[in-house]
Amino acid sequence: MVWIITFLFLAYTAIAGVHLFHLMGTYAIVDLPEDKVYEAYRYLRDIEEKLSDYIENSEVSRINRMAGKEPVDVSEETYRAIEEAIYVSKLTDGAFDITVGSYTINYKRLGLLSKDKALSLIDYKKIKLEKGKVFLEKEGMAIDLGGIGKGYAVESAYQKLNTPWGFISIAGDMKIWGHRRRIAVYDPMTGGVLLEGINRKDVCLSTSGNYFRKHIIGKPNNITQVTVAYKDCGITDGLSTGLYAMEDSKLEEFMTKYPEFGVLILYKNGRVVCNRSFLEYVDIIYIHAGSSCKAEQH
Repeated sequence: MVWIITFLFLAYTAIAGVHLFHLMGTYAIVDLPEDKVYEAYRYLRDIEEKLSDYIENSEVSRINRMAGKEPVDVSEETYRAIEEAIYVSKLTDGAFDITVGSYTINYKRLGLLSKDKALSLIDYKKIKLEKGKVFLEKEGMAIDLGGIGKGYAVESAYQKLNTPWGFISIAGDMKIWGHRRRIAVYDPMTGGVLLEGINRKDVCLSTSGNYFRKHIIGKPNNITQVTVAYKDCGITDGLSTGLYAMEDSKLEEFMTKYPEFGVLILYKNGRVVCNRSFLEYVDIIYIHAGSSCKAEQH
């Protein structure tokens, strides 16, 4: 059976063992020991209620309302999510930046700012974290965790559940642990499968692109889609967003500087490139013609 979300998932297990939930404006696919399924759902829902900027009384919404005014006390989950987002911003030299909320929320959605003003307020270095409090230095700034929140939620659930095996996927972010599973990466150019394989070890995979909705702001480039493989889903989610937003040359520099992150790139001309770290996480069964991953696999 195949679900085409951003990832396609081909299950070894019977369909009866897989659960589908509506979460974070999309769908979560969960395959866990039966006594842990509802616990996973409730925990993921709790994270959504803290991190979503669409929920008026969420912790992130309160941070945004208090921008330029005063720090906001937040839960450990929210604090860690923002802390991890800042880490990814540093890794990507700001290509990934959760303060894009001044543009995505305060300009595009709410119409509170002009476009130029909103863009001028994007700067992760103006987020201040101290002893469980979060403060945005300038009024009009806003946090949008859409580029990291789902992966962070998947990783947090994995750590909390502490099960010997499992699978959790929310939109383009998924984690497999304690077993091997057939997976496939979506090809937005054909609507089919770009890559099919089996995880070699526990892995998080995140894919980003602008083909379903134009939600990622970045530099002009020749990239259609980026998939990142690594051990932490918050990192893969943020990185796939940030790498997609980079210029081609900056992306190549990143892959050279940080070879520990597995990266699979689909370019606009149909060319597919991946690094060796990606192949350490995924045993490829099939890959789209024109890929340089095949050669590196052997």
